[in-house]
Order: sequence, then structure tokens, then C-alpha cells
Amino acid sequence: MGKGSTLKEIWSFLRVRKKWWLIPVVVLLGLIGALLFLTEGSALAPFIYALF
Repeated sequence: MGKGSTLKEIWSFLRVRKKWWLIPVVVLLGLIGALLFLTEGSALAPFIYALF
């Protein structure tokens, strides 16, 4: 079970259930997670965490 299988599961769920309104939510959560992950050890971290 890799990261690819999780993305396939989410895509399959959205396609079969026709929950197209969830796509922006999933993308936004992914972008926020990537932002937090990438700035975790940098000097920008306190400023990013202050946004949330």
C-alpha cells in the first residue's frame, strides 16, 4: 500500500460516487500539507504557522 494506491482510492471514490465538489477540498488539503511539510525546518516556519 503506497501513496499511489491512496490517491487511486480517493479518485475512484470521487468518480463512482460523483462527489465532484470534494476535489477542491482534497487539493486544498494537499497543498496545505505540502506547505507545512516543506517549511517544517526552515526559518519561515513561525510565520507559516501564524497563518493558521
